[in-house]
Amino acid sequence: MRLIVCFLILTFCVQSSEKPNILFCIADDASFPYMSAYGTSWVKTPGFDRVAKEGILFTNAYTPNAKCAPSRASVLTGRNSWQLEEASCHNIFFPAKFKTYVEALGENGYHTGMTGKGWGPGDPGKINGKRRDLAGPPIQGAKLKSPAKGISNKDYAGNFKNFLDSRPKNKPFCFWYGGHEPHRAYEFGAGIKKGGKKLSDIDRVPKFWPDNEIVRTDMLDYAFEVEWFDSHLNRMINYLEEAGELDNTLIVVTSDNGMPFPRCKAQEYEFSNHMPMAVMWGKGIKKPGRTVTDYISFVDLVPTFMEVAGVDIQKSGMASSPGKSLTDIFVSEKSGRVTEYRDFVLIGKERHDIGRPGDAGYPIRGIVKDGLLYLENLSPERYPGGNPETGYLECDGSPTKTFLLNEHRKDPTYKFWHLSFGFHDAVELYDLKKDADCLVNQAGNPEFNTVKEQLKALMHEKLKEQKDPREFGHGAIFDTYPVVKLKNFYESYIKDNSLKDKTRWVEKSDFEDKK
Repeated sequence: MRLIVCFLILTFCVQSSEKPNILFCIADDASFPYMSAYGTSWVKTPGFDRVAKEGILFTNAYTPNAKCAPSRASVLTGRNSWQLEEASCHNIFFPAKFKTYVEALGENGYHTGMTGKGWGPGDPGKINGKRRDLAGPPIQGAKLKSPAKGISNKDYAGNFKNFLDSRPKNKPFCFWYGGHEPHRAYEFGAGIKKGGKKLSDIDRVPKFWPDNEIVRTDMLDYAFEVEWFDSHLNRMINYLEEAGELDNTLIVVTSDNGMPFPRCKAQEYEFSNHMPMAVMWGKGIKKPGRTVTDYISFVDLVPTFMEVAGVDIQKSGMASSPGKSLTDIFVSEKSGRVTEYRDFVLIGKERHDIGRPGDAGYPIRGIVKDGLLYLENLSPERYPGGNPETGYLECDGSPTKTFLLNEHRKDPTYKFWHLSFGFHDAVELYDLKKDADCLVNQAGNPEFNTVKEQLKALMHEKLKEQKDPREFGHGAIFDTYPVVKLKNFYESYIKDNSLKDKTRWVEKSDFEDKK
């Protein structure tokens, strides 16, 4: 099958006499299914919807690690985070040994660039004394008026047009559009006041949050920012169409991790790792308009990009990838399940934000297969969202978070606090077809014993194949990787609480009284 696919791709390249362009578009903190192509009525995303309609809509795309830097590292390298040493963590020094696909394509005839947010936060390092551009040389000059506080004034689409205008003639391009939206902070009420939305527009509030005006308003503000990201995508598509480049451009649209709300971003549940994804390529996708249910991981993107570009991963100097190119799906005419072997994805995490003693993380390994999510929390004695006394730093500050914390202070048994910030069981198993909110842990249910053991065995088999240090008793290495900023924050804060001023991604009121 792979030989047939390679032949078809080669045939395309010969017939077109030009390599395809690659436009990768990644939102910052957007969860599945909150794009209108998936039937969500209170988020309007015509750009994403067009990519889906004229390409392929994926319903089971996952990030291996639901946090900005490690997720983006997987996109750029094609490796799972447990294969990336320091880059498994957040706010670190990127390992020099791992070349990115953008760097590799730049060395093989592609004109590269990026706008918005690339890899980060962290230190990308240097090559020959020059700072590495992991996602491409930045193009940030075009600006416009922000529609609301918290939304970037970068004209992403304008920067893309400038990039296209400056491209050398007859040279393929590889461009990274990294929107800062819908990352926080939001202007509270902007979705209603400036986006024309109503609280009643939301058909369902996830069951791990209370259904009230504060939460619904927060969700609509999130939707307003998703729509801003999408508006630039739409303009980029139009620019490509005007330039006659649309059919020869592979466009991938997704997000790095789940929405910046409690129990989503930085955790390992459905709203954390399950990502929206649509792919469009006029000359390379047969029978556009399909919906595909195969399990897709971010590690599949590098093999895809390198194959369509005609660049060998090994010869490029990149590290090997466990991912599989998506081109067999592109050249198929099938909807639904296309390939038999894409029946699971691996997920996990190490240290995200600082805030625990010793800069410790919250290690998890998991697998999603056949509508089931199996998780192993390897240090369940730790707070999954970060320590209370240091502000639960793995959960961004928000009106929703503030409400949950205030209710918990009044009532320590408040269930919504415990769902988002309380301790987790060592083993979790969820039936996603019936329980996408991941509320009912089936790990202790005898009816699930057989499938639980099967998932566990498969997960550990694959982790061993990928040389995950935790499979060989070396998991402690992940907590030793140095952070770029705020090292030993927990110990320093206990001595000097003014340090909370440096954690601007949370509210000062998120910090609990010191124990």
